[in-house]
Amino acid sequence: MIQTRFTRFSFLFAILCGASAPAEDSPFIHEPAPFTPSSVKPGTPWTEALTRLPPLPDDADLIEFRLDGSQGSFRYFIDGKHLSVGPDEVVRYTLVARSDTGARNLSFEGIRCTPQGRYRIFAYGTGSGFTPVNEDWQKIGPATERYRVELQRHHFCIPRAFKPRPLKDIKRSLQGHIAPRRNSGFLPD
Repeated sequence: MIQTRFTRFSFLFAILCGASAPAEDSPFIHEPAPFTPSSVKPGTPWTEALTRLPPLPDDADLIEFRLDGSQGSFRYFIDGKHLSVGPDEVVRYTLVARSDTGARNLSFEGIRCTPQGRYRIFAYGTGSGFTPVNEDWQKIGPATERYRVELQRHHFCIPRAFKPRPLKDIKRSLQGHIAPRRNSGFLPD
């Protein structure tokens, strides 16, 4: 019995002494580096191109697009003349939102075709032109205005490719010449 107690005591003593050894003396790797396959090469980080503010849109250049479901109290238009896809793959557009009462809201915005989608407001429009704002890129999510969600998902971006559509296809889609189901990335029924 005394031999058993002595063995237990020496075992506990050895464990306690081993636990107080410095980490660099340990034969174990406590925080291994994450595994990266050899085929993965570091990419270049995304950089935003310089953005020039467009002139105010002419009514003749506006392309109306409809939201899925009920329209609500606004009608939405994109300035087709100054719609662009930049070298940084940002779709930049002037949005005109008209209310039923005749109020007109203008904004110059951009959408990135990332997996979650990102948007940025570059400027707000007034009667005399655009006034720049200093806002950062925001994630397109449940709290985002519906028109941005639909522009990103159905009109501007190629489903599952995370790239913008060619400009002519974006305009055709806004005009309703490409069926929404074709834009959604889902297979037809």
